[in-house]
Amino acid sequence: MTAQIIDGNALAKRVRAEVAGRTEALKARGIQPQLAIVLVGEDPASQVYVKHKVADSEQTGLKATLERYPADMSEADLLARIHALNDDASVHGILVQLPLPRHMDSARVIETIAPAKDVDGFHVASAGALMVGQPGFWPCTPYGCLKMIDSIGLDLRGKHAVVIGRSNIVGKPMAMMLLGRDATVTICHSRTADLKAMTLQADVVVAAVGKRNVLTKDMVKPGAVVIDVGMNRNDEGKLCGDVDFAGVSEVAGWITPVPGGVGPMTRAMLLVNTIEAAERTAG
Repeated sequence: MTAQIIDGNALAKRVRAEVAGRTEALKARGIQPQLAIVLVGEDPASQVYVKHKVADSEQTGLKATLERYPADMSEADLLARIHALNDDASVHGILVQLPLPRHMDSARVIETIAPAKDVDGFHVASAGALMVGQPGFWPCTPYGCLKMIDSIGLDLRGKHAVVIGRSNIVGKPMAMMLLGRDATVTICHSRTADLKAMTLQADVVVAAVGKRNVLTKDMVKPGAVVIDVGMNRNDEGKLCGDVDFAGVSEVAGWITPVPGGVGPMTRAMLLVNTIEAAERTAG
């Protein structure tokens, strides 16, 4: 068996086209959807990420403003700026790029963003809404993973899904989203006694721990759907995921590549959350 590829680039392109249509509909009503991106410091990876986010936004007609601040900016000044963005009716979504400088409390900063503008889906109110099944903003990475599963037409009802990783950004919300689709969900992590025993039962595996080759071909049930969230470097310095792609591809039914898989979809779902925020504001 050779796994079919779930192409994140192609799917993200379709999502952006849908967002562009929704953006035009709002503009026809005199509303310009706007995303404010705040970058503190000079982290190289963060600069690349925000560059892509601005480009994606502009491609769909969303207005993206990038605010850059020095690494020695005080936390108090950052919080004051977020409060100002909260009060700015022209801004529909606020994203503070992580990681922040060490002297800042990331949790305090995120909790300062108004839940109605929390398009990253990291606010505790967003997490609570996901937990109880109420409207809110879902974190972009697991949201993108779910869209990738949807794209292959898989009905998750009754399926066994294994999530490897328990972070607040990916693992936990991913489990809640799968549970919301009536999957039977197992969350595995570094203290799981027999990871292989769990993954061999899975119809769907989402690997999100940031560790190379955490999932190998002998750990995958034939025909399973494998979603690779990892972003690592191999010995040659090339980007790779958490999954042994070559080996697992021989067993799985569907698999996401790295790069070109979950990454583009994460950025695409940020646009979805932003246009959703603008639509809610517009009524």
